[in-house]
Amino acid sequence: MKHLLKICLLILCFTQLAHADSREHEQLKRSIIKIYTTAAAPDYFNPWALLNAQQLSGSGAVIKGKQILTNAHVIADGSYIQVQRHGDAQKFRARVKFVSHDADLALLTVDDETFFDDTRPLPFGSLPELQEEVTVYGYPIGGKSLSITRGVLSRVEHQYYAHAESYLMAGQIDAAINPGNSGGPVISNGKIVGVAMQTNNSNGAENLGYFVPPSVIEHVLQDSEDGVHQGFPELGAVTQSLESPSMKAAAGLEEDQEGALVVRVFEDAPAAQVLQAGDVLLQVDGFDIAADRTIEWRENQRTNYHYAVDHHHVGEQLPVRFSRNGEIHNAEITLAATPPSRSLVQGEKFDQRPRYYIYGGVVFVPLNMNLIKRWGNNWHSKAPIEYLNARNQWSSPEQQELVVALKVLPAPVNLGYHDWKNWIIESVNGEQVHDFLQFAQLMESSEGEFVELRDSSGYRMVLDTAAAREQQPLILQTYQIPERHSQGLFGTLAERTAAEALGQVQ
Repeated sequence: MKHLLKICLLILCFTQLAHADSREHEQLKRSIIKIYTTAAAPDYFNPWALLNAQQLSGSGAVIKGKQILTNAHVIADGSYIQVQRHGDAQKFRARVKFVSHDADLALLTVDDETFFDDTRPLPFGSLPELQEEVTVYGYPIGGKSLSITRGVLSRVEHQYYAHAESYLMAGQIDAAINPGNSGGPVISNGKIVGVAMQTNNSNGAENLGYFVPPSVIEHVLQDSEDGVHQGFPELGAVTQSLESPSMKAAAGLEEDQEGALVVRVFEDAPAAQVLQAGDVLLQVDGFDIAADRTIEWRENQRTNYHYAVDHHHVGEQLPVRFSRNGEIHNAEITLAATPPSRSLVQGEKFDQRPRYYIYGGVVFVPLNMNLIKRWGNNWHSKAPIEYLNARNQWSSPEQQELVVALKVLPAPVNLGYHDWKNWIIESVNGEQVHDFLQFAQLMESSEGEFVELRDSSGYRMVLDTAAAREQQPLILQTYQIPERHSQGLFGTLAERTAAEALGQVQ
């Protein structure tokens, strides 16, 4: 009888524990959110227009502060966003509170705070060890209900994020991450240890996905506290591996020394005050740099040394150790915000309208990745070769970005150039183009009878100044273009002109 009583008590305890676990799991699922986005991206082939609106969906999770954590690409270029809790039919209007496209993360808020009733903020946990099991929650396409998949953490290292092509730490798991899963939490022991962001589309890769790890999430959450996006700071130095014994000896290193060879330091970067080309970066923030430019961030796990830089915020001091001509130096670099691009082709931007300028029926735009990717998924082979080659050119104080004549809207003033397109311009009336704003300023201030444009090969486009101004209204009317320039362009030009005039006076 006593044994029977003990068995009954054990069964009762297990039953209660099972019910408690079930309630806990149901509570967790209530905090997994489905996100509906209506997105209308700009048409970079016709920069005054939008592409057709698309209906997208993604996932998110409720975190502290009555906010929802999701991917930036889930809400990018979104004009209308709604959120829905697990098990509910009602959708609530949401808005973007903070976004980091570099980290592919965004925070949403809901004006109707009753949305957060019966939900609890999910806590954050540490990154699991390799081979530990994790669970991915989300709402992939193919159904309306919550999907739960399990996988094993197989790799953690720096990867290029698909959304904005930034180079940050990422975790890899063998759980399927399908469209709609994006933004969903990766859970371990009831805590968020990542945010699902993309799948591996490489040939032969099956059921491999990537997630944003805790270190990147924490950085973005700290950055969001003041509402001002500063992003990840840059070191401002370009390095290469130092695995060649000959190169290592030529750099003045001993056999037992390793590091990364500095091949370029940008003039306006923080590193320019400390480093110079030819130095060997030996240590960053206390981490020893190996010849392949990696550091041991966790026992027996290595990743790119930028991991140490990414942990810091703009304005903080970064301790570095480097070798110059065989002598060891220690210094600190005050980290600054990363500029829009170090390449002449600026990176892809979101949530903003394209810049453009029309003169004499010729449509001018800055060259950027938004334009290049307008050629579709195969842009690597379909975009103009000049555009693709320009991606490998560094910007400089003399030239910050490239300007192209995207196309010609046929009119009498541009007769002879009707088939010109995708033409990179080097100078206006003999003056080198520095950036798009300066280009527009040169065009607007041209007072001669003609305005002459040239490319690097010497080919020219000459337009009659008076005819261009006279025919402009009819050209815009004919091609149904609302404005001859992007919104705010001339306001920015006026500000720059005033600042330059003030500088001359002073």
